[in-house]
Amino acid sequence: MIIFAYLAGSISSAIIICKIQNLPDPRDVGSHNPGATNVLRNTNKLTAASVLIFDVLKGVIPVWSAYFLGVTPIFIGFIGVAACLGHMYPIFFGFKGGKAVATAFGVLLPIGFSLGGLLIGTWLLVAKLTRYSSLAAIVTVSLAPLYTWMIKPTYVYPVLMLSALIIFRHKSNIERLLNGTENKISVNQENKSLDS
Repeated sequence: MIIFAYLAGSISSAIIICKIQNLPDPRDVGSHNPGATNVLRNTNKLTAASVLIFDVLKGVIPVWSAYFLGVTPIFIGFIGVAACLGHMYPIFFGFKGGKAVATAFGVLLPIGFSLGGLLIGTWLLVAKLTRYSSLAAIVTVSLAPLYTWMIKPTYVYPVLMLSALIIFRHKSNIERLLNGTENKISVNQENKSLDS
């Protein structure tokens, strides 16, 4: 299940979908990050939404499958981490991937839709107040263990592992936030994309 999760995570929907549509490779434009935000920045909302959905499913499918197979919570945590590692370091794309925020959300979603609602609400609130997409992601994953403890305490330790991984992957964003060079979210009216 861990190997399956890693391989599923390694399927970069951003690269594949953009290639099918003859759109710019997200690794070559913008932040060079093959994720939904960078796809939105350089293409359109529909393409970015497709990438987002597939990235979420990369987390949902392995974790939900493991749950129904009776895998213990701690190993479900390893499976979730493996899916995110696949997105971050995809074997099929030279080990150069994204930051796995959407995939991590997919990993956490099977714990409960209430948790999903709390995560989405937190991200939207922080993003609206600060206009920093990266800060919204960091705050959201930092609060995920607390939310999990409130809903299903059994999964707190696996979620802690996942949160630590996502925060580590955002270390460059944290440095830019601290020195004031991180870009804020802004809407470009010409191409209706997101600059962040």
